[in-house]
Amino acid sequence: MKVHQKATHIVAGFCFFLGLCTAAFAQSAAPFPDRTIQYIIPFPPAGESDLVARYQADISAKKFGQPMVVMNRAGAGGALVWSALNTYPADGSTVVGVNIPHTILQPLQEGIQYKTEDINAIYYYHFTPDALMVSADSPYKTYQEFIAAAKKEPGKMSLAGSAQYSANHMAVERLNKLAGVKINYVPFKGTGDLITALIGMHVDGAMGYLPLAIQQKGKVRTLAIATEKRNPALPDVPTFKELGLNWVDGAYRGVAVPKSTPLVLQQKLSDYFAKLNADPETKKKLEESGFVLVDIPLAKMPAFIKDKTAQSMEDAKNAGMIK
Repeated sequence: MKVHQKATHIVAGFCFFLGLCTAAFAQSAAPFPDRTIQYIIPFPPAGESDLVARYQADISAKKFGQPMVVMNRAGAGGALVWSALNTYPADGSTVVGVNIPHTILQPLQEGIQYKTEDINAIYYYHFTPDALMVSADSPYKTYQEFIAAAKKEPGKMSLAGSAQYSANHMAVERLNKLAGVKINYVPFKGTGDLITALIGMHVDGAMGYLPLAIQQKGKVRTLAIATEKRNPALPDVPTFKELGLNWVDGAYRGVAVPKSTPLVLQQKLSDYFAKLNADPETKKKLEESGFVLVDIPLAKMPAFIKDKTAQSMEDAKNAGMIK
């Protein structure tokens, strides 16, 4: 009996010790365990940026003991927040969601109060492929039917998307060029704002992203996606490549901090978001939702931005937005 009690005490003690070690590990992984990270998303709720930020905030608190609160500050397709980025606290307590090609192309417009080089991105975590969608009640059952209608009445049809000079905007211009059509682009503040217009057929369709197509698959009909292969969640939806268009593209999302943030803190946050991105539970959830995870840390940022800038400028040139 005594031996059994002693063994029980040893096991209990070991479990307690293991719990302390686990808690200590989680605490050590958190960059600022004694304060809350403000995570600002420059779009309305319910869009891809907002959805992922909330996944990240949830896993941050539960697994790593790092409090994180998501705040939505929509305006000007993200430009409202990005223009103010370098006015936020530079102590590591504030991060801002950033998107490519938005932050590369938006400054080409008049009136935008920031430049691409003002955006100090520290980590990019995923990529969302373009998706051409119509309402489930739409008369267009296939990509071919949609394009045939657009060719029949040039300039009459419309596609909704998130923001001006964004990935969605570029995708509509690319569709116009590659398919030989003229479809009008209708910008909304964010993905969450265009869903009602899409489902209610206030527009002929939307050029959104794969996660939205999967999330709303009972209410929308997806005609094509810009991936290398078909997605398991939408096995009947062809890729643009299958349809004869050389098109694999979409939007990249990540986080940025003010330029004046000390480099040691930038690195700390970059490493931390990499941990969140590598979490198996979050990884599975995001991939099933149509997100393609990437891992672009602080050290790889200059080369990544250079490459994406060249691609985005070529897109803008092909669309006739710049000479």
